[in-house]
Amino acid sequence: MRPLRIGLTLRILGVLVVLGVAVFPLYWMIVTALSSNSDLFAEKARLVPDFSQFGVFIDALAEGKALGWLRNSLVIAVGTTVLSIGLGIPLGYALSRFSFWGKAIVTVLLLFTQMLPEALMVVPLFSLFRRFGLLDSLGGLILVNSAFVLPIVALILKGAIDGIPRALEESARVDGARPLTVLTRINVPLIAPSIAATAVIAFFHAWNEYVFAVTFIFTPGKQPASVGIANFIGELGTPIQTVMAVAFMFTLPAVVFYLFAQRHVVAGMTAGAVKG
Repeated sequence: MRPLRIGLTLRILGVLVVLGVAVFPLYWMIVTALSSNSDLFAEKARLVPDFSQFGVFIDALAEGKALGWLRNSLVIAVGTTVLSIGLGIPLGYALSRFSFWGKAIVTVLLLFTQMLPEALMVVPLFSLFRRFGLLDSLGGLILVNSAFVLPIVALILKGAIDGIPRALEESARVDGARPLTVLTRINVPLIAPSIAATAVIAFFHAWNEYVFAVTFIFTPGKQPASVGIANFIGELGTPIQTVMAVAFMFTLPAVVFYLFAQRHVVAGMTAGAVKG
């Protein structure tokens, strides 16, 4: 019994250490945001937030810019997630279930896209977006983010669909189900954990994206939070408390979304790893 208790204690300690490492950056952002200038530049760091300085959060929201940035980021992230999953499900299904010429080449090309850095594509995409009138629009950012995250979404969903027995689909076809019905009524519910995992990947990619956002968006009111926070950095001074307050508000929705979907993430990432 004693070795069992020791092992359990060590596991609990390990979980607490990992949890502390993960939560500490959020805690330190709160402490920094709720610190006065004298506390920030004192010899000893302040370890407990000063809630009398909570007005920095109210001021950041009252100005309207931070709230607008967060709204834009949410629109871009949700739009990218919906579009990439909506296109990734049929693409993953086609790669998994249909045989066609060049199927292996398509799969390799999807993998190859993940090797291309975003900065390499800025100039050609800028010219393309200017031609089609997609510059300075949230829709343009949704399209470009979806294009970059779609390959990994499709490949993850392909692996999940590979693990579904074909006999289930054949039974549905015998009963008169059409291909679209088979996909939506049989495959989609079975790969729900993988869809949740890809939703987290797509959401985080779009939520944190900076390069395309700072290049393609010109109007300050259309900027996402990833770009808006960078605008606080000035030549003569930077309001550190305001930056940390907005950064905390920018981080919190992503953390909440991950906590909401995290129980499906591990199952979704491992789905299809073992076929049969």
